[in-house]
Amino acid sequence: MKLIARILPMVVFLLIFTPIAAFSSDPPRYERSVETYEIPDVVLINQDGERVRLKKLLETDKRVVVDFIYGTCTTICPILSAGFANLQRKLGDETEAVRLVSITIDPENDSPAVLKDYLKKYQAKPGWDFLTGSRRDIERVMTAFDAFFRDKMDHQPLAFIRSPSDGKWVRLYGLLSGIDFLNEYQKAGNE
Repeated sequence: MKLIARILPMVVFLLIFTPIAAFSSDPPRYERSVETYEIPDVVLINQDGERVRLKKLLETDKRVVVDFIYGTCTTICPILSAGFANLQRKLGDETEAVRLVSITIDPENDSPAVLKDYLKKYQAKPGWDFLTGSRRDIERVMTAFDAFFRDKMDHQPLAFIRSPSDGKWVRLYGLLSGIDFLNEYQKAGNE
């Protein structure tokens, strides 16, 4: 009886303070894989109207995070962009250590002015570029990342994090919480 009296408070404590998710058999909310991608040497245009050589932009000594979105999206893109904005806020002064790159999948409508307004809406800090270009070049980039979508209504929740140590890319498929995204970002820098 004394043993039960001593163990019972610990069991109650664990039941109260252990997250329910620990007991859940639900599958993860996103899929993670590590990939190697060959970045095409295309020239795209950023939100300031400047020509940017994509390969040079992405193959840097910084961690790089890439997603494919478009300016008028009302479904997946705002969630992905909120994740980028949240990552910049969480990193604070360390924002300089990462390069965020959003690439439009709707280059016919996403002009540099549209891209600039989009970034302003998310209070983007320096280090987050939104790129557009010719349909042909955008499709080459999407294909290189194994992220080709037939049309913008068919796009998927994808984000890619490049580790500067080995050049490998962490491919994240799904909608990540802010904590999951930050954890994946930090993990990618240590792999």
